[in-house]
Amino acid sequence: MNSLTPACDFLIRLSQSHLTLLETCPPQFQKVFLEQLGSPPNPQQQDALAWGSRFHLLMQQKALGLPWGAIADPQLERSLEKLIEASSELWQTNSPFWKEAEHTRTLAIQNYLLSVIYDLLVINEASAQILDWKTYAMPQNLDKVVSNWQTRLYLYVLAEISPFVPEQLSMTYWFVQSPEQVQRLTIPYSPSQHQQTHLDLMRLLSQLETWRTEYLHSAIAFPHRPDCAVTCPYFSSLVSRSHPQNPPNDWQKFLAETPEIPLDNG
Repeated sequence: MNSLTPACDFLIRLSQSHLTLLETCPPQFQKVFLEQLGSPPNPQQQDALAWGSRFHLLMQQKALGLPWGAIADPQLERSLEKLIEASSELWQTNSPFWKEAEHTRTLAIQNYLLSVIYDLLVINEASAQILDWKTYAMPQNLDKVVSNWQTRLYLYVLAEISPFVPEQLSMTYWFVQSPEQVQRLTIPYSPSQHQQTHLDLMRLLSQLETWRTEYLHSAIAFPHRPDCAVTCPYFSSLVSRSHPQNPPNDWQKFLAETPEIPLDNG
């Protein structure tokens, strides 16, 4: 997890996971990104993150036309083969579109630099599509996938920095560890979605600027959200800092298991 540090002399870099945590729990955002007090993932989570990193690296090699070589992990090899078969149209040598893996884009807004990394960006004359590899099964609550900050920020940034209008954009998630076969979810974009994301971003960035200023200059802690004791997954963890007898929740586990938060590694 990266700290909240300036991307250059004036702009502070923010990813979708920053926005998600800030909107979910401002005090936890303060703890993780400003105070650097996050707990490391446990061995099981580390294994899952390492598996996902290897998967993404091999898919990047595929997009570059580089051979994989021997893959020692049978599950990883099967997942890769299933995804390539399910998305075969992307890998045809005569495909009428341009594509690039690990495509990075940034957008400066106010004092912040919004940063996104697309697992694969596919463009033709009439449209642009963001593809994202998810190394877990398709979640049951698809509304959360549609409304999470990864989906919203990735599409918003592309609409702002490309010649395409929102109607020409979409984002497709590929879930590579679904029980039967690889599953995908394609999310279209629209002007109304773009406008709503813009308004929500402005609100969130304005709040962050106020809270950062108060924290840095007056040592005022980031405020809790309304009803956080009931709705916030971090509440007992934060309370345990003042009451050590209460075991803290594993916030890294929450991040890893929540589809809209890919732990900054795409």
